[in-house]
Amino acid sequence: MRTYAAGEKAPTFAELLSTCRSSAVHLEIHDEHMTSDSEYAAWLVGEPYPDTGQARAWVELVSGAVARGVKVRRARIISEPVSDYVRWEHAVVPKYQLPAGEVVRWLPRQLASDLALPGNPYWVFDDRLVRFSLFGGDGEVRGHQFTEDPDVIKLCASAFEAVWERATPHEKYLI
Repeated sequence: MRTYAAGEKAPTFAELLSTCRSSAVHLEIHDEHMTSDSEYAAWLVGEPYPDTGQARAWVELVSGAVARGVKVRRARIISEPVSDYVRWEHAVVPKYQLPAGEVVRWLPRQLASDLALPGNPYWVFDDRLVRFSLFGGDGEVRGHQFTEDPDVIKLCASAFEAVWERATPHEKYLI
């Protein structure tokens, strides 16, 4: 497993997605992270989203992959009642993920108790590479780990599918 610290040159998400041919799946397990996000801060105080270009960039990147035939799915394991951060994530799905062609599902944490899950959130690209996100106690990204180990890929892919099977589609998960 190769670990990249924050600031160290690791493959970017855009680079990883550009090499995808069939699937990119993302499992999120935090109730709150990256709370320094300017869009989240604006949402918390009821201000309009600042135009950071973040939404346009995401939609362009993911929709390009979807147009190439890549199936992009995201599952989030969340606590209930949900945190402000999760409420914000739910609110921005129609701004980011859905316009890009990404499919999103939500799984209440109490329904995941009997699942074997990796300790960090991750992306699996084409069942060939896993990128784990490493967060500090403050919720900010501290780096990433990458692996092509078939056993780790199998663990992450099967954990994602187990969550996906139980999770509620975004359109039906009401907050």
